[in-house]
Amino acid sequence: MGQAPARVPLSSAQGRWLLFAAVLGSGLSGIDATVVNVALPAIGESFDASFTALQWVVTAYALTLAAFILVGGVLGDRYGRRRVFVVGVVWFAAASLLCGLAPTEEVLVLARALQGVGGALLTPASLAVIQASVTPADRARAIGAWSGLSGVATAVGPFLGGWLVDAVSWRWVFLVNAPLAVVLVVVATRHVPDTRDPTATGGVDWLGAVVGAVALAGTSYALISAGDEGWTLPVVAAGVLGAVAAAAFVVVERRSAHPMLPLSVFSSAQFSAANVVTFIVYGAFGVVFFLLVIQLQVVLGYGPVAAGVALLPVTGLMLLLSAWSGEVAARIGPPLQMALGPVVCAAGLVLMLRVGRDAGYVGDVLPAVLVFGLGLSVLVAPLTATALGAAPDEHAGLASGVNNAVARTGGLVAVAAVPALAGLTGRVYDDPDAFDAGFTTAMWVAVGALLVGAVVAAVSIRDDVLEPEPREEPTHHVRHCGVGAPPLTTSTDARVPGQAAEGSGR
Repeated sequence: MGQAPARVPLSSAQGRWLLFAAVLGSGLSGIDATVVNVALPAIGESFDASFTALQWVVTAYALTLAAFILVGGVLGDRYGRRRVFVVGVVWFAAASLLCGLAPTEEVLVLARALQGVGGALLTPASLAVIQASVTPADRARAIGAWSGLSGVATAVGPFLGGWLVDAVSWRWVFLVNAPLAVVLVVVATRHVPDTRDPTATGGVDWLGAVVGAVALAGTSYALISAGDEGWTLPVVAAGVLGAVAAAAFVVVERRSAHPMLPLSVFSSAQFSAANVVTFIVYGAFGVVFFLLVIQLQVVLGYGPVAAGVALLPVTGLMLLLSAWSGEVAARIGPPLQMALGPVVCAAGLVLMLRVGRDAGYVGDVLPAVLVFGLGLSVLVAPLTATALGAAPDEHAGLASGVNNAVARTGGLVAVAAVPALAGLTGRVYDDPDAFDAGFTTAMWVAVGALLVGAVVAAVSIRDDVLEPEPREEPTHHVRHCGVGAPPLTTSTDARVPGQAAEGSGR
């Protein structure tokens, strides 16, 4: 089986470089999930595209990311997390170049789908290398830092995108990924140990991945197209295809010898509950990050840079508070923060209802953004730790993949469904009054979702979910793969005392 690499202290130079690589890799994928939003009006004007086409620019990336992120985790466990991480970074960079050079909206959407596949490879590996390689005593702190800094990277996206759109072109929103990827590959190959799960054997569940992608694609197409076309025969057919594929996915995973999503993982009530909360709240977050920067540009008349800068308080709050929030959850248990965080976020969205045509930044936009950012800071790290701490400690890539896939799917479904429900169709971004009305409706929907998430967390998450289980094996036994992602099935391999689990993050 071979000796596992020695664990790396976070205080060492290698530990800091390892954390840098994990955060930059996760941030590269996370930034692209939000950086594009601020560029959407410019993309729409460049291609004379409808709002539906702009939804697809966002949805295509989220779709393949959600569909293949489980496969990415399994590949990392079996073939080496650093190796899969580096392959994902290179793939992501190549797809980003195609996005930046896209001559039509159709090519851009296709390139975004390819970009999501690269993100699916690098995102779970960025989590797994922390748990696999950092010493147990430093792991909770490393995960808290990863959660906070990765969240910051995601929040920086709108500002970075706005500056690039204003200073050069929306195409540089994608082209800038190439030099960042070069830095990341160099750092990863020099400073990140390559680890794998020696117990992981068998083939990769490509059939499950493809069927899952068809389910998401059919459902997304039906939800997005229904707003513009109504429930026509092709739209209904796509919805039926998505539903059938979803049912087929369950059958495939039950029968597969090596499923990418072992359904037994959901036998853990705490793991299931944490992922339900993840799905709900990340759906709301997806709607907010998708629509707010467009609202600021279309209704308030902000330029791309100003729209991005308007969200910087979210970045600052997450940078200051996320790691601390994770440490608090480890001490007192996560239920309080997981219930309180969505409520605070919902209060921020209620304040966003004042962000209309005559709104001022200091009196209207800033309070809403500050309260929303505070809620994110309270919620993200405990939710991340709970989603992974609720399962055994092996198969890290697979576990982080499950929680990431749930988060991405929540955002994907919400971004596909809510705009049409709110009347945001056609070229609505050319009509400030119509967009403002749709934005208001969408925010109320997101408020409702966040409050539901808070209730689910309050009634279902236990105080002791992050406490280490009694050990039945010697300490060295857990070093077989060290992956930090949530183990998906019950196991006698107990956690190292003091070890916190990681999760979806962002």
